[in-house]
Amino acid sequence: MLAGEGAVAIWNDIAKAGRAEFYAWHLHEHMPERVGIPGFVRGRRYRAADGATQPEFFTLYETSSFQVIQGSDYLSRLNEPTDWTRATTAHFQTTTRSLTRVVASHGVGSGGAMLSVRFDIADDAVHDMVPRLTSALEAAARLPRISGAHLLRSDAGVSGQSTAESKDRKDLLAPARWVVLLEGCDVDAFGAALALLQQFTELREAAVGRYLHEHTRLKTAWQVG
Repeated sequence: MLAGEGAVAIWNDIAKAGRAEFYAWHLHEHMPERVGIPGFVRGRRYRAADGATQPEFFTLYETSSFQVIQGSDYLSRLNEPTDWTRATTAHFQTTTRSLTRVVASHGVGSGGAMLSVRFDIADDAVHDMVPRLTSALEAAARLPRISGAHLLRSDAGVSGQSTAESKDRKDLLAPARWVVLLEGCDVDAFGAALALLQQFTELREAAVGRYLHEHTRLKTAWQVG
């Protein structure tokens, strides 16, 4: 299961010139900074498992509640980016960032592989589809090599809020409105789980990515400055 009721999901590519700097910044400043914010409990980064998965990187921050993502502590970090953050994010490409509520989370824990599914649900179909999708994810979480199955709903207003960190960036794309995350022991575990989701027409044309775990950052008291 996820570690809280809120999550920040980020997909991005990195220009070749900034790749080494991205790894150093993400490991030694950015993830410690984010997970150091009150209410942030875990950060995880994944890298594409195959050439068909785009963008290359997927990062997931889990928060105790959705209110944490809306709070002043997180907003203050977004409005006071470090020089290292400004320099590194200048190399970001095709970035999608969704601030989400955890609608459902099933399973026994995290996995070494992550599958992300970005899609949309028509507003008039949400009431009918979400309970059925949640039931399908619960069934997926019981499969032998699936450790977690989660449904996230983005808040468009909060996700699209302009901050000092996002100002003038050209890489930012529209937030994903709905996200399914499957966690498994390996990327081959996802086939059976995806078969359970094929009943939903909204997911058949979704953006699907298969990722391998690179790094986890747990709670820390680290602070910038």
